Amino acid sequence: MGRELWPSLQAPALHGDDELCTVSAHGVRVRFLDGRELLCGTSGLWNANLGYGNEAVAEACAGALRDASYLSVFRYENVYARRAAQELVEAAGEDTYARVLFSTSGGAANDLVMKLARHHHALRGQGQRKLVVGLRDSYHGLTFGGFALTGENLGQPVYGVDQRLVRHVSPNSAEEIRALAARQGPQIAAVVVEPVLGTGAVVLTPEYVDTLLELREEYGFLLVADEVATGFGRTGALFASQLWSAPPDVLITSKGLTNGTSAAAAVLVSARVAEPFDASGDVLVHGETQAGTPVTCAAILATLAEMRRLDAVASARRLSARLDTALGDLVASHARVSATTGAGCFRSIRLSAEGDAGTPLPPSEVPALVTAIRRAGALVHPSVSGVQILPALTYSDEDLDELLIRVRTGIDTYTATGASPVRAAAGTGAA
Repeated sequence: MGRELWPSLQAPALHGDDELCTVSAHGVRVRFLDGRELLCGTSGLWNANLGYGNEAVAEACAGALRDASYLSVFRYENVYARRAAQELVEAAGEDTYARVLFSTSGGAANDLVMKLARHHHALRGQGQRKLVVGLRDSYHGLTFGGFALTGENLGQPVYGVDQRLVRHVSPNSAEEIRALAARQGPQIAAVVVEPVLGTGAVVLTPEYVDTLLELREEYGFLLVADEVATGFGRTGALFASQLWSAPPDVLITSKGLTNGTSAAAAVLVSARVAEPFDASGDVLVHGETQAGTPVTCAAILATLAEMRRLDAVASARRLSARLDTALGDLVASHARVSATTGAGCFRSIRLSAEGDAGTPLPPSEVPALVTAIRRAGALVHPSVSGVQILPALTYSDEDLDELLIRVRTGIDTYTATGASPVRAAAGTGAA
């Protein structure tokens, strides 16, 4: 085949490479055009939490496509979206959430939330609240709003992304967020945080979350949990923020929402956030053609049902306990493995630079490491000074053992020989 396809976040020299072209996927295995079948250690793009080819989700999607084809939530409602919204509120907590807005991606949902927060405050007579605060090294998507909020340097100035109404503070630094709130608290519309930062798998500490909750009460901004990556059991609870000492005002979920089958996101909103819109009759100006369609909402409903049937959250906890031990052993036994971070089935493995245990592996070396592990038989994701592993919640113990063996083999190969610079470029990019 030719090079007509322009894939995302892949070096141009690799476009059209059969080694990087997938053909099919089932369970936790992915087959490539070059004939290899690899163990998926990333749950797709962190979204196939129940593995590939779940029959219940597939049948629900097929039924919705036959019965309804396309119905929207753009100036209309549909019964699929009503049912999905109701079940999401029940699953996340009816005592916290009251309304659901549908979107098509985590990035688009972050754009929606930035608009929602500013409009909410304007309706309450606080139109000066325009600032949105994120964390350094965070990831909130690549749409212009989400890209502005993303705290990782991914070339925002090159694309003319306007970040004048965005502020970034360091994760887990109570001092920084307190200082910013003291300076600009009355101008802050929302603070948006990932419970586990997608870049580097950095877990927000309970103490830091409590600081955010305290400042919310003092300064009146909205606290938003971006659970695009952590939602649907990834960290050992259905949503990571359910373990916080108090809930956020808004919750974003996307990746695991349909088990990777549809372009979908949902924004769960508390009654307090929705109330000014209900009272004033104001219309939130946001809409997406493919948001909340029957096939999307059927996938959401089926995914929630399968999460319950498979007891996927309990499975995530079991796998997490095994990862605690195995990754701890890897750090202790491998000279180049310096640390592991993350929670649940959302982990990173960090390496040190060659010849210097105190220096992190440079970013330029990460693609070669990803390539070496792929050639050892497993798919992993690039991360800060190393790689991330995000096994499906349906992994067996044998699957997890195999993943860890293949990852270690790839690390050994990389540290001994490195990898081809051109092939290694396949590992670059973010998600």
